[in-house]
Amino acid sequence: MPLFIDWRRRWRLRTAPRGPLRGYLEHPFPLANRDYRDVEYLAIDLETTGLDCKRDLILSVGYVTVRGIQVDLSTACHRVVRIDRAIPEASAVIHQITDDQSARGQELAEVMEEMLEHLAGKVMIAHHAHIEESFLSKACKECWGKGLLMPVIDTQELAFRTFERRQIPFKPSDLRLHALGHRYNLPRYSAHNALSDAIAAAELFLAQAAYRDDGKNLKLAEFLC
Repeated sequence: MPLFIDWRRRWRLRTAPRGPLRGYLEHPFPLANRDYRDVEYLAIDLETTGLDCKRDLILSVGYVTVRGIQVDLSTACHRVVRIDRAIPEASAVIHQITDDQSARGQELAEVMEEMLEHLAGKVMIAHHAHIEESFLSKACKECWGKGLLMPVIDTQELAFRTFERRQIPFKPSDLRLHALGHRYNLPRYSAHNALSDAIAAAELFLAQAAYRDDGKNLKLAEFLC
């Protein structure tokens, strides 16, 4: 996928309707053979009503830009999404987003348009990125009729590769975002907040890259899913 993803972007651009998604696709993806330190990233986290993108909804979106080896906190953004149903009690307890907060949130299309402006030309960083990929692609289909294509770095997948390569015994719980943050002595943030989890994923990626071969001479392709 890393070798052909920009070709797929150009192909999708041919048929993309005018609007935010087309504007996003007009920006080339970073080349996979570039030094990872010369690339810009957008760390993204979603809070949702559940894990099934076919029936569940996005409650909030958090993201922050990573430039080279620095997290640019001035770009940090958190948006609550207005949804058309009551938030399940279990979700409200976990994410601390109530029906009243959701009612004051923004429409999904507005949140997605703003996020795409920040994501254009960058690589997405996420922890257990399948969730973000599936929900964001579904949101783009709902808003503009086409799914979302993007280069992706999954910090959970990078951790799994490291454990396997170094033959380090691990439990599934060791692959959780905050467990990995503790392993790298990273700051501890409150869990289940989209923005704090996005920042945690950004910092985790930078730590993973730095500890891998001392972070030298590493190409973007070595991190992509």
